[in-house]
Amino acid sequence: MAATTTPVVSDQTAKTPTVPIPFDFSQPPIIEGFTPPPRAKEESFQEKFIRKTKENPFVPIGCLGTAGALLYGLRAFSLGKTRQSQLLMRGRIFAQGFTVVAIVVGVFTTALKPKQ
Repeated sequence: MAATTTPVVSDQTAKTPTVPIPFDFSQPPIIEGFTPPPRAKEESFQEKFIRKTKENPFVPIGCLGTAGALLYGLRAFSLGKTRQSQLLMRGRIFAQGFTVVAIVVGVFTTALKPKQ
């Protein structure tokens, strides 16, 4: 005798209620009593560079000084002027230190400035 078996259907799939999604993930959540500030317009690289330069002008000055001392020092080194090259490399280190200090001071002044 051959035993016939009937397939067992799981009742869990038929009885599982569909839970509504609490919010749409493609949109920000809606919070009662909170109004998000309007989004600032997107600024281009040039506009952002000019704004940041006006906020802290010493950083680009330090970067230019560092690059200038490096290039001039490498040129002096290639011409065989080792003494001048050594002095310019020390000047480059000074300019890098100036730039780092300018960045740190800029960060602290931005952090202490009240939000608008």
